[in-house]
Amino acid sequence: MAKFWHLAPLAALTALVVTPTASLPSTAQPANLEGSWSGGGVVTFASGARERARCQAHYSRRSPTTYALTATCATPSGRATQSASVRQVSGNSYQGSFYNIEYNVSGTVHVVVRGNSQNVHLSSGAGSASLRLSR
Repeated sequence: MAKFWHLAPLAALTALVVTPTASLPSTAQPANLEGSWSGGGVVTFASGARERARCQAHYSRRSPTTYALTATCATPSGRATQSASVRQVSGNSYQGSFYNIEYNVSGTVHVVVRGNSQNVHLSSGAGSASLRLSR
């Protein structure tokens, strides 16, 4: 039987809800997140245990600096699917906080886009994750 507490950091991988940020300079060009991304990385649980994760994400533009996100991530311990929103904080950087109601997990998220790849880092009391996704 799977230990569902292991799914809390997994849920964190896909539950991104962004906090408000300072306004951006008008010259800032948003990185283009729109479309499908996939890849993986490592989840580190609060216990120190680590697992590989595979993820698929789809971003839909909602405004010039905000995207809706649907993502599914899986580790050997389980799988989680979520919807979320991310907001630009500089030309190629998005950040905020996440909350997953199913596992009652919240924390911080930072996404940096470089061309057709993005690095994602999540951190919470339940653990952390570092992912690299590409188009």
